[in-house]
Amino acid sequence: MLIRYEAPDDFDAIHDLTSTAFKPMPYSNGTEAEIIRRLRAAGDLTISLVVEEGGEILGHVAFSPVTIDGAHGGWFGLGPISVKPERQRQGIGMALITKGLELLNAMGASGCALIGNPDIYSRVGFSSDGQLKYLDLDTRLVQRIVFRGSPPGGTLQFAPAFEG
Repeated sequence: MLIRYEAPDDFDAIHDLTSTAFKPMPYSNGTEAEIIRRLRAAGDLTISLVVEEGGEILGHVAFSPVTIDGAHGGWFGLGPISVKPERQRQGIGMALITKGLELLNAMGASGCALIGNPDIYSRVGFSSDGQLKYLDLDTRLVQRIVFRGSPPGGTLQFAPAFEG
């Protein structure tokens, strides 16, 4: 299993994988694959990693800039993340997240935020103290991991690609 940066030849496979992985998810609105294309087109796809095995893309994760109360402050958002359905729950997603966080930290990022299940993302160090907000979601779902500085508080805003 190889984790590497995406290459132009991967774009269609990433799109297909993301569409397939999110299709059965009740919280999905079906836009995740297009969000990745829009992030890439806008130059906001800061880190885009794939897991490849035997020439096949099994997983993908995207990291892009976010703001908190309108300021970037070196913060990034995790997502979308997708793993081929029959390969889920085998550590591929966690390996992608871990590698992406290592790369963000190495490039001097302040931290990373996401919207997701605390039971899953706490395993790689994400947490919520209720101070970071996103729309009207339960603040437990709005999580962050701090690399530098103090834990932020305020309103999280993802890159414009997430708004359609």
